[in-house]
Amino acid sequence: MRRVSKITAACAVTAALALTATACGESSTEDTGSDKGTIKVGMAYDVGGRGDNSFNDSAARGLDKAKADLGVETKELTAKNGETPADREQRLASLAEGGFNPVIGVGFAYKDAIDKVAGKFPNTTFGLIDSVSDKKNVSSIVFTEEQGSYLAGVAAALKSKDGKIGFIGGVDLPLIKKFAAGFQQGVKDTKPGANVQIQYLSTGTDLSGFGAPDKGKAAAKGMLDKGIDVVFAAAGGSGAGAIEAVAAKPGTWAIGVDSDQAKDPALSKYAGSIMTSVVKNVDTGVFDLIKSVKDGKPLSGTQTYALAQNGVSLTTTGDHLKDIQAKLDEAKKKIVDGQIKVATTL
Repeated sequence: MRRVSKITAACAVTAALALTATACGESSTEDTGSDKGTIKVGMAYDVGGRGDNSFNDSAARGLDKAKADLGVETKELTAKNGETPADREQRLASLAEGGFNPVIGVGFAYKDAIDKVAGKFPNTTFGLIDSVSDKKNVSSIVFTEEQGSYLAGVAAALKSKDGKIGFIGGVDLPLIKKFAAGFQQGVKDTKPGANVQIQYLSTGTDLSGFGAPDKGKAAAKGMLDKGIDVVFAAAGGSGAGAIEAVAAKPGTWAIGVDSDQAKDPALSKYAGSIMTSVVKNVDTGVFDLIKSVKDGKPLSGTQTYALAQNGVSLTTTGDHLKDIQAKLDEAKKKIVDGQIKVATTL
């Protein structure tokens, strides 16, 4: 096994899903090929699963590309709100027992479960997105969320009329605070007098804040009612509600997350209100891991996808950033060159 942090190009390719089923209180999707030598990939999504218009969908695009380009078989399972750590362990173990390799846990919530299950299946490669494991057969796929969020903060400060800006986090957790910290720093560095209101939809072990569009909509509406005119929601599926609220108020902007949300079919009608999205190329990390296993050289250790290698970036759909692109490019260069150190905590 090898340690790398190389970024490769990835694109979204959709593929047909041959079989859907429901088992053990979770959604399941399986695509089984006929080649005996085909790699079987198990994907365990976080709450919201495929179709969340955000984080899980980005991982799903990497899986779809692997199906299209590498001919892999797949099985997809999805976490539910309120489940126990044992449920996550069982989900991963069932995939490993079924001969799926690699088995990928989408989201930091799988960290403890992967630590336990990886030791029981030493010949299976596990992928862990958004957290780090020290197990030898785990590839930890992480991103510099704070760097992409800093650029979003620069954009928000330049686009806001009065410097009243909002951040909605799905859950009050260190990972989401990386988004908040980078965003707030980008705003303040660009417009020192600006104010950033930060709000979380849930706290602690309650992960429902990632899958509650109604809560995202209510939080965004509350901010808009206070005169905030740019809202960045790093809240998984809940962000769709925030975008809907912003789109209902002319003259305000939403900033999406994880996927190019202006291009998402479910959100495309709001594209005119989506200034940009802070993209984490989770699809690239997923594809790189699957390809490494297929090539017989499975990745292990930590793979960091940073701004310098376009592991994180801002989308330009709709050309809403065209008038400020030069300033965004300048900020990006300073981050990459080390002139700007972006905070990872508030």
